[in-house]
Amino acid sequence: MKGPLFYAKILLFGEYGIIKNSKGLSIPYNSYNGCLNTSNDVLNAYQKKSNRRLREFANFLKDIDKRIVEFDHKRIALDLSKNMYFDSSIPQGYGIGSSGALVASIYDCYAFNKIEVLKNLSEKKLQCLKKIFSHMESFFHGKSSGLDPLNSYLSLPIFINSNNYVESTGIPSKNKNAKGAVFLLDTGIMTNTKFMVKLFFEKMKKKSFSQMFENQFISKTDSCVEHFLKGNIKALFINLKELSLLVFNNFEPMIPDNYKTIWKHGIHTNIFYFKLCGSGGGGYILGFTKNWSQAKKELSDYKLQLVCQL
Repeated sequence: MKGPLFYAKILLFGEYGIIKNSKGLSIPYNSYNGCLNTSNDVLNAYQKKSNRRLREFANFLKDIDKRIVEFDHKRIALDLSKNMYFDSSIPQGYGIGSSGALVASIYDCYAFNKIEVLKNLSEKKLQCLKKIFSHMESFFHGKSSGLDPLNSYLSLPIFINSNNYVESTGIPSKNKNAKGAVFLLDTGIMTNTKFMVKLFFEKMKKKSFSQMFENQFISKTDSCVEHFLKGNIKALFINLKELSLLVFNNFEPMIPDNYKTIWKHGIHTNIFYFKLCGSGGGGYILGFTKNWSQAKKELSDYKLQLVCQL
C-alpha cells in the first residue's frame, strides 16, 4: 500500500485572525509532502512512532458523529496491523501543515461517501469538508479551523472570506521583472501549536489585547489579503509593515527570543518584514521582501527557503 501524496501548506495571512473571522489566504507548498504507507520490514523509530500515533488517531475518529463523517474502521485497523505509517517529509511543529496532510490522507483513503472535488467544486462542498476536517484535526491541536487539511486535500490556494465562507482562488502571476518574494526562515525550533493556541486565548481575555486584535490586527490582515490577491504590491507592503509591527509588539511569546532583533531590524530597514507562520513559537517564520537578492544578503546567516516571487 502507498497512498496519494498530500502537500504541506502555508497560511500567508490569517494566523489567529481566522479564529475571529478575519480574512485569510492559504496556499499549497509542494516542497514537502506525505502519504500513507505500509512496510513488510521492521519499522524504524520514526515509523513506529507514526504507527502508534495513527492508532491513537484511529480511536479518536470512532467518536466523531457519524452524521458528520464515517470511516471504514475495519480497513483502518487492518492496515495498521500491516505497519501503516505516515511517510512524510513535512517538518513537524513548523507551522506548514504536517497534521493537515495526514488528516487529508486518512479522509481520502478511509472515509465513506467521500466528497470528491475534481469537478463541481461548490461552496457547499468546501464548507462541508472544512467542518469534517475541523473535527478530525482537533485531535492534534485541541481546536482546528479545518483549513490546513482542506488546503492539502484540494491542493489549491484557498481564500477565507469568513468562518462561513471559503473558496478556491488563484494567485496573481508574478511580473517577469519581479524582484520581491515570500520566503521562510527556519528557526530550527519545534513548536507546540496546541500550547500556542491556548496562550492566544489566554491573551484574548485581556481587554487591551482583544481590542488591538479585533480593531487593528484583523483590519491589517484583511487589507494584506485583498492587496495580495489584487497584485497591488505597493499597498501590500505598506500594510505588511504595520502588521509585522503589530505582531512584534503584541505577540512576543510567539516570537523566539533569538529572532526578535532581526525581526525588528527588518521593520526599521524596510528590507523585509516578518510575520508568524501558523501559530508561531518556533518552526518557520514567514518573510516578505520587495528585493529578494538584498534580503538574502541581509539574512545570509540564516537558513531561508523561497516560497514564491512577487
